[in-house]
Formats: sequence, C-alpha cells, structure tokens
Amino acid sequence: MRLNWLRALRGRRGEWYVAGQGALFLLLVGGPRSIGGLQPWPSGLQVAGEAGGAVLLATGALIALLAATHLGRSLTPLPHPRDDGSLVLRGLYRWVRHPIYFGVILMAFGWALYVQGTLTLVYAGLLFLFLDLKSRREERWLLARYPHYAAYRRRVRKLLPFLY
Repeated sequence: MRLNWLRALRGRRGEWYVAGQGALFLLLVGGPRSIGGLQPWPSGLQVAGEAGGAVLLATGALIALLAATHLGRSLTPLPHPRDDGSLVLRGLYRWVRHPIYFGVILMAFGWALYVQGTLTLVYAGLLFLFLDLKSRREERWLLARYPHYAAYRRRVRKLLPFLY
C-alpha cells in the first residue's frame, strides 16, 4: 500500500518534479530574503545588484521564451517527453540541452541579485540543483525514446552553455 502511495506521488511522467519546482519558485519569490544577523549587502552594490539582476532576469526570460517557442508542440512542464513530441536539436538547443532551464536559472539568480537577498541566492542555488536533478530524469526518458540523443548529449552541454 505504501509503495503505491509513493508511486502515485511521483507520478508516471514526473509530476512531482513540477510540484517541487513550483514550491522552489514560491520560496525564491516570496520566501524570507535574509536571516537576522546576516549583514545587508553593501550600499555600493545595491545599484549594481539591481542593474545586473534586471539584465539577468530579462535575458533569462528571453532565453526561456525562445526555447519554448523552438519546442512548439513538444513543450511540456513534465520531464517525460510528450507521446506526440519530437526531439528538437535546433535553435538554442544547439548550444545547451535544456535552454528553458538555463533561462530559469538566469532569472532565479537575476531575481536574487535584484532583491539583494542572501537567502534568495541560496534558493536560486537550490533551484539550480533541482533542475539538474529533473534534467537527469528527463534525459533517461529522452535516451529511451530517441536513441540518437546519446550522441547529442556527448556534444552539447546540459544546463550552462559551454560549461555544464
């Protein structure tokens, strides 16, 4: 009985990843930004943090939007590929295997810089780790569905173009 409950919680297509991602988004945007005792950011960094954060937010949003557009009908928030989907290797997918996640990561760190929250930077880091975990599961399903995904995976970085 317990195993069925856990299996239902995880979902057949990775639904729990979407729920976890949503919870991290809520924490990132609405959670506490610092802990008592932590020093606020120096006043000299406030303008630079806001400006740099705004640039990362806008860049990340544009990347995620363009990547979603490239996916077209294959777009799904779930890590399991759509049954009627196809593997997309063009556009931003030539540079990074998960450009939507890359855009979301940029937006998360951009938000943390913009609001200058020390804890918000931690939440952005947690979101990065979570998206790495989600992408690992997604890639197992992609490898099972598209045998040529293995060669693509060897050629193109996962979450950060040219780095990781």
